[in-house]
Amino acid sequence: MDQITNVMEYQAIAKEKLPKMIYDYYASGAEDQWTLEENRNAFSRILFRPRILIDVSNIDMTTTVLGSKIKMPIMIAPTAMQKMAHPEGEYATARAASAAGTIMTLSSWGTSSVEEVASTGPGIRFFQLYVIKDRNVVAQLVRRAERAGFRAIALTVDTPRLGRREADIKNRFVLPPGLILKNFEGLDLGKMDKTDDSGLTSYVANQIDRSLSWKDVKWLQTITNLPILVKGVLTAEDARLAVQYGAAGIIVSNHGARQLDYVPATIMALEEVVQAAQGRVPVFLDGGVRRGTDVFKALALGASGVFIGRPVVFALAAAGETGVRKVLQMLRDEFELTMSLNGCRSLKEITRNYIMTPWDAPRVAPRL
Repeated sequence: MDQITNVMEYQAIAKEKLPKMIYDYYASGAEDQWTLEENRNAFSRILFRPRILIDVSNIDMTTTVLGSKIKMPIMIAPTAMQKMAHPEGEYATARAASAAGTIMTLSSWGTSSVEEVASTGPGIRFFQLYVIKDRNVVAQLVRRAERAGFRAIALTVDTPRLGRREADIKNRFVLPPGLILKNFEGLDLGKMDKTDDSGLTSYVANQIDRSLSWKDVKWLQTITNLPILVKGVLTAEDARLAVQYGAAGIIVSNHGARQLDYVPATIMALEEVVQAAQGRVPVFLDGGVRRGTDVFKALALGASGVFIGRPVVFALAAAGETGVRKVLQMLRDEFELTMSLNGCRSLKEITRNYIMTPWDAPRVAPRL
């Protein structure tokens, strides 16, 4: 483990350590997995335009997200059922996020509850919400998160049905014995039955409310004072609607390429969403972030921060809390180096001028 030099190396270790069903669940995408690959590949097509001879002896990576000050614009995305990766699961992730001075987002489908995560000690936490058919349960869950000190609700809006994840179908994915979806414990919703295909697909079909619509963003605002992030936006049209319906922020996300295949990589969709939001709400990104250079590119295209998912669960599987801490530290160090080598001393200095993208018009050098 001492020889780990980048976050991607944890994936190979996780593949060796985890049962095939669990590794495949974390690693796979929908159908042909084109978008899964594109989430990474798209970053490689964006290049830097670094500036030189700038005093970069002091680099400030701090930022404020929905009123909470954090040490870097790199946060933890919601990933479900983390105790499949490591016995400490969400507890370890929460402690690592707190130590790094950043935000952890807890999944509705966590194997630890909002109260259990809160019990790990102080920290800035968001709660990711799936809206199920029983709205009383949804309201109860949101209020529990609020009482447990969570700072925001990240409403996932791209999952009226579960994407076709063929690895889960082949493996007949189901929660391993002894684990339940802890937020639903005691509500007869915490267990996942075995089926002839994916147990999660059947669970979602039975529980998730397919009628979820924009009016429900307004409904959520009537049951909580927490700011609501709309997670799963990929177009300017939906970005404008998110603002119109009172979202406090937008997360550009394709669900880790696990829902609809052949949607664009999130880094490709980001600028369109940022321009549509017109600065009225912050825009964040998840999907494919594996390097500090990726973080810089996202901020240069207008993101206020990024969320990481798979790097966390793979590091958790490989080395528990220590692994998650190291992932956050490596990305922080890489991002700081990228800022230095581009000539940026603070996040506000990271602008569109520092990158070139495939869709840019050819640049003409000014005449001197």
